[in-house]
Amino acid sequence: MKAIRLEEPKNFQYVDIADPGQPGPGQVLVRTHRMGVCGTDLSGWLGKFPFFKYPRVPGHELGVEVLAVGDGVTNVALGDRCSVEPYMNCGKCFACRRGQGNCCCTLNVIGVMIDGGLCERFLIRADKLHPSKKLSYEQLALVETLAIGCHATDRGASTAGDHVLIIGAGPIGLATLEFTRLTGATVTVMDMVPSRLEFCKKNYGIEHTIEFKGDGSELEQMQAITGGDMYLVVTDATGNKHSMSSAMKYVAHTGSLVYVGITTEEVSFLHPTLHRPEMTLKASRNAMPSDFTRIIRLIEDGTINTTPWITHRTPFQNMVAEFESFTRPETGVLKAIVDVSVA
Repeated sequence: MKAIRLEEPKNFQYVDIADPGQPGPGQVLVRTHRMGVCGTDLSGWLGKFPFFKYPRVPGHELGVEVLAVGDGVTNVALGDRCSVEPYMNCGKCFACRRGQGNCCCTLNVIGVMIDGGLCERFLIRADKLHPSKKLSYEQLALVETLAIGCHATDRGASTAGDHVLIIGAGPIGLATLEFTRLTGATVTVMDMVPSRLEFCKKNYGIEHTIEFKGDGSELEQMQAITGGDMYLVVTDATGNKHSMSSAMKYVAHTGSLVYVGITTEEVSFLHPTLHRPEMTLKASRNAMPSDFTRIIRLIEDGTINTTPWITHRTPFQNMVAEFESFTRPETGVLKAIVDVSVA
């Protein structure tokens, strides 16, 4: 069976792997149709993602077709189109018992810690499939990215009228923007790439954008936007240690800072920066099962428009040659989709 495997950083190979066989109880055999290229995939390719293990078949943003179901499976049926919730939690640890399987103590994410969907077929737990009769495979492959932003927004807990700053207008920052705007908050987006800020203005009507130049001018703009109060919620989606440290300067007194980006490096700050404003510092990891259900419904009813998201498409046969270009913002890439159905 055909697959693409990341043998080590910057070394993708087309390989033949064993057929997964038929599903056992509670399992489903699925056919991968579309895979979204995620920041995790890019970081894994660069050797900069802390949980990535090699060699690895990547792929966790997936639109799949149900080919066969095992005994006891009732939530999906033959031929269903589904999004994949890629977080394989144990169901028994402290976090799972609290209903927070996204933070399972022994969590395995497919395509990161265990092999994922950049192959023809694979087996998966039935409870990790979220079907839709309306969405395309491309749309279903976007659901996991959007779920990361949905959960990050919930972690920030913004409400109508709050000033919220999102740092980083890549896919995770934009996913956070999708849901923050639904809260009624006043959103500012900051990024180093002007084209990404233009994307936010054009597609989301964002009035307040700031191009980060590193000269301190961003603070003056923020104070003007917020009337000097700064931001009740700041979400850093960059995964850059310098940005993550600097983000504290932008938080209002009694406000919250949410890290949804991830880095392998140490993030440091002076404790008074946190203590003086009684700031709340939070991480946001993965997403909840209910996020997937909610997102599918919001795309189906038109609340979320996925059309602007997909900027690049490539067939399975061309992915290895084209992948490096997806790491470069100057190519205009926001979300690249791999057509795995032609494997």
